[in-house]
Amino acid sequence: MTVSVQTIAERLCAGGVIPYLGPALLALCPDTAAPATPLALAEIITAKVSVQHKIRTRLTRAAQFIENFKHRKSLVSVMNEAFAMTSTPSALHCALAAIGAGLVVDNWYDDTSPARWQARPQDGWAQLQGLSQAEHFGHWFAAYSADGALLDAVPASGALLYKPIGGRAPASNYLVSDSDFVEVMTEIDIQTPIPPAVQAWRSGRSFLFLGFERRDDRGRIAGGRRGHRRRGATRPRAGARTACAGRFRRGHRSARARGRPC
Repeated sequence: MTVSVQTIAERLCAGGVIPYLGPALLALCPDTAAPATPLALAEIITAKVSVQHKIRTRLTRAAQFIENFKHRKSLVSVMNEAFAMTSTPSALHCALAAIGAGLVVDNWYDDTSPARWQARPQDGWAQLQGLSQAEHFGHWFAAYSADGALLDAVPASGALLYKPIGGRAPASNYLVSDSDFVEVMTEIDIQTPIPPAVQAWRSGRSFLFLGFERRDDRGRIAGGRRGHRRRGATRPRAGARTACAGRFRRGHRSARARGRPC
């Protein structure tokens, strides 16, 4: 069944669809400053730290080798270098930030989406990031305010930008090695690694995958079972949905011309 961009935009703006952003979305940015594929990232980190030739193009295995035979700090350091520069957000990044979605899942390590979200009111959103058990044993995620301050708890209100495999800012959290993902996938069926607030938002809604290929289990971190619709979640009025859908359609058209900024 073919679904029109208009229908997708309306569902996004009505709160029935959650944007799920993958690394390939960076290819739409006018100046892609960060690796936009797992292969590109693997090539960057293995150029800085020598690994076995047969795993040089395998991101999680190369990361595991560095962690085992160098140090976890060495892995974090090369990841920080790989994502030191923030790409200029594409028109699609801007459109997705502008629609005011209650939850956006960003499944890559770059700071493009967080940078664009800075245009929102500072007290109107928070960022959630997955944590490596190698560094934060027993803690699966952390919450940060818009200015990067660590929060004691996930805010009860406001929008959430969820980065399930971590991100460079504000605290260099990375789920990237084989063991990182083994720990998460061992617990994923009982939902332990997924923040309860994300579970609540996800209930009764669909994901819209953009720039992300679900070829392996890493894509399951924010997926899984559905529950009840989040208590208190509201849908915007019809006029607001129409304006929101228009912004998304314009962003979609602009993104089709690669390299066009906001």
